[in-house]
Amino acid sequence: MADRLSVALDATPLIGRPTGVGAFCGGVLEGLSRRADVTATAFAVSWRRRHAIDGRVPRGVVIARRPMPARPLHVLWSRTEAPSLEWFVGATDVVHGTNYVVPPTRRAARVVTVHDLTTVRYPELCNSATLAYPGLVRRALAHGAWVHTHSAAVAAEVVEVLGADPARVRAVPSGVPPLSVPDLSAPSRHLPPGVGRYVLAVGTAEPRKDLPGLVGAFDLVAAGRPDLGLVLAGPEGWGSADLSRALDASPARARIVLTGWVDDVTLAGLLHGAAVLAYPSLYEGFGYPPLQAMAAGTPVVATRAGALEEVLDDAALLVEPRDQVALAEAIASVVDSDETATALAARGLERAATFDWERCAEGLVALYRDAAAG
Repeated sequence: MADRLSVALDATPLIGRPTGVGAFCGGVLEGLSRRADVTATAFAVSWRRRHAIDGRVPRGVVIARRPMPARPLHVLWSRTEAPSLEWFVGATDVVHGTNYVVPPTRRAARVVTVHDLTTVRYPELCNSATLAYPGLVRRALAHGAWVHTHSAAVAAEVVEVLGADPARVRAVPSGVPPLSVPDLSAPSRHLPPGVGRYVLAVGTAEPRKDLPGLVGAFDLVAAGRPDLGLVLAGPEGWGSADLSRALDASPARARIVLTGWVDDVTLAGLLHGAAVLAYPSLYEGFGYPPLQAMAAGTPVVATRAGALEEVLDDAALLVEPRDQVALAEAIASVVDSDETATALAARGLERAATFDWERCAEGLVALYRDAAAG
C-alpha cells in the first residue's frame, strides 16, 4: 500500500511479569498486527533480556534485533538527542514510547504514552524511579512529541500541568486485557474456612491503591457478615508496610487473604468468583482491574478518582476516595442485594464491551498519521 505506515513501538514492558503497561503494549501490538495499513516493529530497551519479548509479540510484528543496552541509553537519552532510534530499528515513520519515554529520532515522528500524572498530582505516593517521568515527558514535548493518553481526564492534565499543545495531545481509550479461561477452583484454594463470599481487590500494594483504606472499610462490612472475606490479589510494593499495619489492627484479620502475585488463570478464577471487586484507588489514569471484573460479570465498587468516573460511567458504584464509610456502605449494598449485584453486573458487561483493541489501534493509527504528517 502506498500509504502504509511504519511504526516502531517500545515493547520493553512485555518483559517480566505482566503489568498494566505490559497489557497495553501487548494489546496495541495485537491490534496493529491485524491492520493492512501498518507495518509494526517492536523493540526492547534491554541488553540481557531483549529476547524475552519474542514469545509475547504477535505474529505479523517485526522484532528489532540490534541490542539496546538500557542503562547507558537511558542516561544518554535523558541528556542528549543521540543515538537516534533509527540506528537500532531502521527507518520508520513513527516511534511510539509506550511508558513515558520516547527515544530521540532523526526524522520519525514521536508519540509518547502518559498513563497518568500521579508523579505530579501525588508525588508522595510515588517511588524515586517514577518521579523522573514528568521531566522525561517535558523533554519529549520540547522536541515535538505528540502525547497519547487513555482518558480525556489525563489528556486535560497533560495540557494543564505539563504545558503540552492541546492539538498534540490525544485521548485514545485502551482495550480490556482479555481474561484467561478461569480456574474456578482458585477461590476455594485461597479462602479461609467459614468464608463463602469475598470482596476482591487486584493491584500492587502501593500507596495510590489505598489498600489500607479498603481493609478499614472491610472491617465495617465484616462485623455483621461472618461468611464474608476479603482477598487482596497482587504483588508486594512500596505500600506493603502500611498495609501490614492495617492488617495487624483489623478485627477481621482471619478473613483477609493476601495471595501475592497470581497468574492469569488464577486471576480470572478470582474475578469470576468474587461477590464484588473493590477498587479504592486515590488516582487512576484508566483502570484495567475494574474493567476486567466487569468483563467477567462481577459487580464493581470504585472511587471517583482521576479517570475512573469517565471510564466506568454508571456501570459501577462510585464513592469519594479515602471515605471508608461510603466504601463500606457501597460494598454492603452489593453483597446484601442480589438485585443490585445483578443490575451492576449487566451494566458492567455492556460497559467493558465498549473497550476493545481494534478500536484502540484505529485511534492510535489516526494519531500516528497526524504526527507523521506534522
